[in-house]
Order: sequence, then structure tokens, then C-alpha cells
Amino acid sequence: METDKTFYFMAGLPRSGSTLLSAILNQNPRFYSGPSSPVVTTMLALERSFSNDELFLGYPKVEVANKIIASILPQYYSDVGKPVIFDKNRSWTRQMNYITGYFDIVPKVICPVRDISEILTSFIMMCRRNPYTNQNTNQTRINFIDEMLIKYNIPLTDDNRCDYLLSPNGVLGQACEGLEQAIAERYDHCLHFVEYRDLVNNPKSTMKAIYEFLGEEEFEHTFDNLKNPHRENDLEIYGVADMHEVRSVVKSTAPDPKEVLSENIISKCQNTPFWKSLTDNDEESEVESSEKTSE
Repeated sequence: METDKTFYFMAGLPRSGSTLLSAILNQNPRFYSGPSSPVVTTMLALERSFSNDELFLGYPKVEVANKIIASILPQYYSDVGKPVIFDKNRSWTRQMNYITGYFDIVPKVICPVRDISEILTSFIMMCRRNPYTNQNTNQTRINFIDEMLIKYNIPLTDDNRCDYLLSPNGVLGQACEGLEQAIAERYDHCLHFVEYRDLVNNPKSTMKAIYEFLGEEEFEHTFDNLKNPHRENDLEIYGVADMHEVRSVVKSTAPDPKEVLSENIISKCQNTPFWKSLTDNDEESEVESSEKTSE
């Protein structure tokens, strides 16, 4: 991939602060972090198209096809004049080999994560703010969660919403599976987990750690007067008007999951998140390294 831009990636879990993190990153005049992009899904679709095209199979030009697929990333951001690009899509953790294979770069993927019960709480509160109604509504469509439940004739209850989100077909279940896949494929050293609580409660140290992971020169960020200049058509596409809204000040206003979720759903979220073992190991290694240095 021939380009004068540096590309990093953002994946992780939904409702875990990726839009907030992008708003902060965009304060750096060298950085561009926009909304979720179709780059990786377009690459996958084009790869499959070549593989199933009898004309291509009849006279395969593999190297040319690979160059075309690899060109999607720089071409998608050809209108962006900044030298550092963060491409956001949770599917990157399922296609880490694309980054190494098509782009020939070492992947550096920022992964915002959050306690599963807090993620579900955020989704449920979002559904309550954007309720389904079949009459006298200004919404162009119902929210994407209720839309799927209605499609499969599942009652619209909070427990059913949570079960769908956690399922292999749900956005949260798929994101968790993607992270687990990247870890299983031994790309864990290419992932940098950003805990939502750390981003909200300790944004300065959290950003410092991100810059260290990327190997980029640090920038003095501020954590007020934030805005999202790259708003998506949330209401039209997802049926949720405030899905990617960013508050002007870094803070959390989320309620306690126990006040929102049933005991049944809370019990399904009790296990320690799988990424914790990796971050805990990193912290232990830093402590050991510090102790050896002091000796």
C-alpha cells in the first residue's frame, strides 16, 4: 500500500466511548478520527467477488486484485488532508490479517471496552429514549434492536433486548467474539484496550497511554468543549437519534445497571471480562519491570 498517510484502527465494544475518544483525538491537528467506515467490509466483499467471479478465475490476476483491494483504505480517505488516520470498524478484530497482508503494516488497534452490564444498560436507556410506536411518530424507522425483535416476533422486553444484543447475531455478541478471535490469533500485542471508566475518570493518563502505544508524539488535549463534527444519520439509519452524541465535557451520566437490568441479565454479566487478564498481565509486567529497575 503506497500512501503518505499513517493508518491506525479502532475496534472494541459498542457503547464504550469510541465516539468520545474520536472527539478527543480530533483535537490533535495531525489526527483524523471519523465515524465508523465501510473500508473493511468493502474489502471483504470485493475479495469474495474476485474469488467467485468466473472471469477472474478463468484468467486470475492475483497481484492486481490484491492492489485494488489494498487501495480501498487510502482511497476512502483521499479527501482527508491530515497525515494520521484512525479507521473505525469493530470488524477489524475479525480481519487482522487484512492489515498485515494487504497493507503490510503492523496493526495498532485501539479497543474501547466497558463492563458488559454497563453496555447493556446504555443500550436499554437508549431504547427507552427512542421507544417504538406504530403511530404518531416522527421517527423514520424504529430502533435497530426492536426492529430485529419484531422481525422474529419476539416480545419487546428489556430482557429480550439484552439477550439479542448478547447473541452471536447481536452487535455486542459479535464485537466480543471479534476481540476474542484477535486474541486467539495472537494479535493481543497489537490491541490497546481503553476502559470506558478510565477514559472518563482519568482522561489525561488514558490519552498518554494511547500515545505511547501508537508511538506518536504527545499532544496536550483538553477535556471540555468537546464536539463530534462527524455526526452520522443515526435516526434514519439506526432509528436512534442520539446514538453518537458527544457531551461537551468528559463525564459519565449512566445509571447503575442494577437500577435498569433484571437480576437475570445481571447474572449473565458476572464473569470477569476476557480482556481483563491481558490488561492485568500488562500491569504486573510493569510492576515487575519497575522493581527490577529499582534493584
